[in-house]
Amino acid sequence: MADIAALTALIEPEVKALGFDLVRIKLFGSGDEHTLQIMAERPETRQLVIEDCMTISRRLSDVLDEADPIEEAYRLEVSSPGIDRPLTRLHDFVDWAGHEARITVTEAIEGRKTFKGELVGLDGEDIALRDAKVGDVVIPFTLVGSAKLVLTDKLISATMPLSSDGADEIETEE
Repeated sequence: MADIAALTALIEPEVKALGFDLVRIKLFGSGDEHTLQIMAERPETRQLVIEDCMTISRRLSDVLDEADPIEEAYRLEVSSPGIDRPLTRLHDFVDWAGHEARITVTEAIEGRKTFKGELVGLDGEDIALRDAKVGDVVIPFTLVGSAKLVLTDKLISATMPLSSDGADEIETEE
């Protein structure tokens, strides 16, 4: 499999040049089925529409074809991080403070490897989380294996789409 750091160094400048922020790069699959997943967002909205995905995909297809950094055949997938998005950058833990997250760590902290609770923010490079079971916990960013927001009503309200163009008609009961 290709080196994610090398892929990031190749892909991130291209995504930024188009005016987007890179959220995550993930290469997964086995055998003849590999997928290179690119998650990006508009910095001002934290959203991505289908036209944005197409723009990024076209740009990256050309760059990846020329550089050929992945030996195996793969599918390129460009998407928005979605509502229950992964938290991959330090500033994500500040940006989404007040929302619920699930964090899995690579080494046990206070005897646990999984935490779920409200993001409080950052203290340097440590994540402050108010865990529902153990109370306040500090998680070094370097120990985060995976982290993502938990789908809640509060999160849905905070991430309402900027436009409902193209959505099915919404019917309300009177």
